Amino acid sequence: MVFEILLPLFGGILALAFAGYLTWYVVKQPIGTPAMVKIYQAIRTGSKAYLRRQYKTISIISVILAVILYFAFDISRGLPLTSFAFLIGAAFSLIAGYVGMEVATRANARTTYAARLGVEQPLRIAFYGGLVMGLFNVGLSLLAVTILFNFYGQDPTLIVGLGFGASLSALFAQLGGGIYTKAADIGADLVGKIEAGIPEDDPRNPAVIADNVGDNVGDVAGRGADLFESMTGENIGAMIIGFTLFALTRNFYFVVFPLLARAVGIVATVLGAWFVRGKFKDPFTPLRNGMIATTVIALIGFYILVSQTLANINLFYAGMTGMVASVLILLTTEYYTSKKYRPVNEIAIASKTGPATNIISGFAVGLESTALPVIIISITLLVSFYFGQLFAASIGLDTHIGGVYGTAIATMGMLSIAGMILGLDGFGPIVDNAAGIAEMSKSPKSLRDKIDEFDAVGNTTKALTKGYAMGSAGLAALLLFQAYLEIAQVSIVDIILPKNIVGLFLGALLPFIFVAFSIRGVGRAAFKMVEEVRRQFKQIPGLLKGKAEPDYSKAIDISTLSAQKEMILPGILPIVMPLLVGFILGKEAIGAFLMGATLTGFILAMWLNTGGGAWDNAKKYIESGKFGGKGSEAHKASVVGDTVGDPNKDCAGPSVHVLIKLLNTITLVFGPLFAFSLLA
Repeated sequence: MVFEILLPLFGGILALAFAGYLTWYVVKQPIGTPAMVKIYQAIRTGSKAYLRRQYKTISIISVILAVILYFAFDISRGLPLTSFAFLIGAAFSLIAGYVGMEVATRANARTTYAARLGVEQPLRIAFYGGLVMGLFNVGLSLLAVTILFNFYGQDPTLIVGLGFGASLSALFAQLGGGIYTKAADIGADLVGKIEAGIPEDDPRNPAVIADNVGDNVGDVAGRGADLFESMTGENIGAMIIGFTLFALTRNFYFVVFPLLARAVGIVATVLGAWFVRGKFKDPFTPLRNGMIATTVIALIGFYILVSQTLANINLFYAGMTGMVASVLILLTTEYYTSKKYRPVNEIAIASKTGPATNIISGFAVGLESTALPVIIISITLLVSFYFGQLFAASIGLDTHIGGVYGTAIATMGMLSIAGMILGLDGFGPIVDNAAGIAEMSKSPKSLRDKIDEFDAVGNTTKALTKGYAMGSAGLAALLLFQAYLEIAQVSIVDIILPKNIVGLFLGALLPFIFVAFSIRGVGRAAFKMVEEVRRQFKQIPGLLKGKAEPDYSKAIDISTLSAQKEMILPGILPIVMPLLVGFILGKEAIGAFLMGATLTGFILAMWLNTGGGAWDNAKKYIESGKFGGKGSEAHKASVVGDTVGDPNKDCAGPSVHVLIKLLNTITLVFGPLFAFSLLA
C-alpha cells in the first residue's frame, strides 16, 4: 500500500519541482532591449487582465453547478464529496492554465533577445518555458487525483466530480481563449497584411498586441486547462475499470496503475528533456530527439512497472500499442502540416490562382487528413483489446472486461509521454510571441529571420500536439464509455431501440452545432476587430506612416468582451443537452448519445485541427520566398486561407476535444440519476 501511494506523490512533486527549476532558469535570462521590454509588459498585462475577467465568469458558473451537485448527490450523505471534488477540479484546471501562461509570457521576449547569440539558447528558453506547462499540468493532475482518491476512501467512483469540474473549466477556457485570439489574429491579418500591405506583427497595426495576448490566453492558458482535464478524466475512467477487476482479483494495482504509469511518464519526461540540445539546422530536430528519448525511456519504465505490479506481459503489449499509436499520429500530423511534404505544398501552389483555389485545396487536405488517424486509433483499439482479452483469459476472467482494461492500459501508454508533448505545445505560442516582439521592436533582420524559423516549427508542434490530444481522446473513448456503463449499471446499449437511435443522432449532431456556434462567435468578434483596425488606420493621422501610435487597448477590449459573450452559448450547450437526453430518454440512450458524439467529434476535430495547421504553414511557406513571397498575390490568397483555418485549428477544433471529455465526465457524474428518466 505504501508504494502505490508514494510513487504517484513522488512523481507529482518531481514534476512540480522540475517545473519550478525550469521557471527559475527562464526568469533569470535577460528580457531584452527597452523596446522589447515595453511590448513584453503590454502582452503580460493584457493576458492577465483577460484571465481575471474570464476566470470570474467561470467561477460564477462553477459555484452554481457545485450547489446543484450538492443537493443532487451530497445532502443525503451529509458530506460534500461530489461538489467539493467538482470545485477542486474546476479550480485546478484554471490554475494549470494560469501557471502555463505566466511562464510563457515571461519566456517570449527572453527568447527573442537570446537569438542575438545564436539559435541554441532561444530554443532552450522557449522549450523550457513550454515544458513548464507540460510538467505542471501532469504533476498537478496526478497529485489531485492521488490525494483525493485516498482522502475519499480509495473509491474512484466518488471522485468523478473532479473530472467534471476540470472539463467544465477547460471548455470555457479553451473556447474563450480561442475566440479572443482568433478575433485579434483575423483582424490583424485581413486589414494589416491584405488591405494595408504591412508586415505581420507590424507595430502600426492596432490588433497586434491583442493577437500576441491571444496566443497566451488561447494556446497556453486554454490549452493548459484542456490537457489538465484530459489527464484527470482519463485517469479516473481507467481507475473505475480497474476497480471492477480489483473486485474480481483483489489486486489493488489494477485500480492505481494509471497513477503509477503517470509517475513513470514524468520521470521519462524529465530525463528526455536533457536530449533537447546540440547543434542543428532545423529547430525541430532537437525537439524530435527529446520526444523520441522520452518515448524510449517511458517504454522501458512501463515494462518494469507492469512486471512488478500487474505481472502480465500482455498488458505491457497493450501499453506499448498506445505508445506506438501516439508516435504514428504525431508523424501523420507532421506529414499534413509541415512545409516539407505534399499537403502544405499543394495548398501553397493552389494559392497562385487566388483565395478560392487555396480554400478548396485546404478544405480537401483537411478532410483527407482524418483518414490515417481514424485507422490508427481503430487498429490500436482492436490490438489493445485483443491483448487485454489474452490477459483476462490467462487468469480466468471475463474476456470483455479484460479487453476494455487493455484499451485503458493503451491509453495510459499513450499518455505516458504527455509531459513532453505538452512541452512542444507550449513551445509554439512562445516562439510565435517572440517573432511578434522581434518585428514590433524593429530588431535586426538577421535576428527576425532566426525567430521566424522557430515560429514555423512552432506551428508544426502546435498541430502535432493537437493531433496527439485528439488521438488520446479517441483511444480513451471506449474506457470512458465503459466507465459510464459501470457507473450507470447498464449492461448493453441496444441501438435498434428508437429512443437509443434518437440518442445516437443527437450525439452525432452535437459537435456540429457546437462548432457552428464557436466559429460564428469568432466571426462576429473578428468583424468588430476588422472595423476597429480600419477605423484607426483612417482616423489616427500619420498611423500608417509610423508617425503615431495605435490604440492597442481598444483592440484588446474588443477581443476580451467578445470572447466573454460568445463563449457562453456553446459552453452551456454540452452541459444542458446530455442532461436533457438522459432525463428524458434514459441511461441507455445516453450511452448511444456518447457513441455518436465521440465518433463525429473525433473526426471533426481532426479535420479542423490538421486542416487549419496546413493552411497556416502554406502561408508561412510562401512567406519564406516561394511563389513570389510576401506581398505577392499568392501570399494574399494564402493569408485568406489562413484566416479561414484559424478559428478551426485554434478555437473550434481544440474545443471539440474538450467537448468529448466533458460529455463523458458529466454522464459519469449524473449517470446514476438517469435511471429515473421519463421514458425509462
